[in-house]
Amino acid sequence: MIRAITSRLIQAALVALMVGILTFIMARSLPGDLAYRIAAGRYGYDIVDSAAAAKVAAELNTGQTSFAALGQWLLDLSRFDLGTSLVTGEPVIQAIHLQLSHTLELSLAAILLSLLIGPPLGVLAGLRPGGLLDRALMLLSTALRALPQFVLGLILIVIFGLTLNILPTAGHEHGGHLILPALTLALGLAAVSNRVARDTMLSVSQSAYYAFGRTKGLSEWQVFRRHGLRNIAVPIITYLGVQLVYLVEGVVVVETLFAWPGIGHALVHAIFGRDVPMIQGTALIMGLFFVILNAGIDLLCHTIDPRRRTL
Repeated sequence: MIRAITSRLIQAALVALMVGILTFIMARSLPGDLAYRIAAGRYGYDIVDSAAAAKVAAELNTGQTSFAALGQWLLDLSRFDLGTSLVTGEPVIQAIHLQLSHTLELSLAAILLSLLIGPPLGVLAGLRPGGLLDRALMLLSTALRALPQFVLGLILIVIFGLTLNILPTAGHEHGGHLILPALTLALGLAAVSNRVARDTMLSVSQSAYYAFGRTKGLSEWQVFRRHGLRNIAVPIITYLGVQLVYLVEGVVVVETLFAWPGIGHALVHAIFGRDVPMIQGTALIMGLFFVILNAGIDLLCHTIDPRRRTL
């Protein structure tokens, strides 16, 4: 366990270094005048002019070398300081603190919803391979995985927001605004997790220990609870770690589509405004978020599966 924690800490440090360097290079490589775009983010595109851009350039010293700017950011990062937004003047860590809470709310809702949809259906399909449910789930899962997230989100908006008019399509005013973005992410996650659960359930149900449970006279529910549940849980949870990549990517698209005030939405606005400290800080937190979630998945698998424990 100590070795695993040390490995994750090293991974987090490498993520911080690589994310900082790569996002800095990409942000500086974007076309357009950096000072002009920052001034436009501050004052609006309708009223910004070259004088305002020159004032911003002088204030922020945008003419300094890239190596000096990157070195200063890394030095600040070593003191756990993510810098200050070039557009709002607000400390990056404060802005991210508010946005991250919204992203965590959306991500947790999406994961829980996907676990309620995908694995139970997959288990039922695995118990009756080749049946109607199994074939229907295969078709539906393939269709959902083929659809880009923004297309799936637009379909849900048209159905539930515009046609049926039963759910709000954007914003963050009450709990109803969480349903459509969470469902958009959850359907993509469930499309894969149900196939993993189906294949795992099929393998477990054909094993000798599962057959022996039936031989002992246990009911189907007792056999599943005693011999099946834990054995299918480990592959599902393990694959959930792989799906976190899908989740991190999807947060950016879905938050922007539904105007959800999370860290992905903030990242898009920071890119448009050339707010380099905000881009670096947001990308860094998202990278560390991925590392932490994967560490949590490993810990959960270690707890569930006694074969992973060492004396």
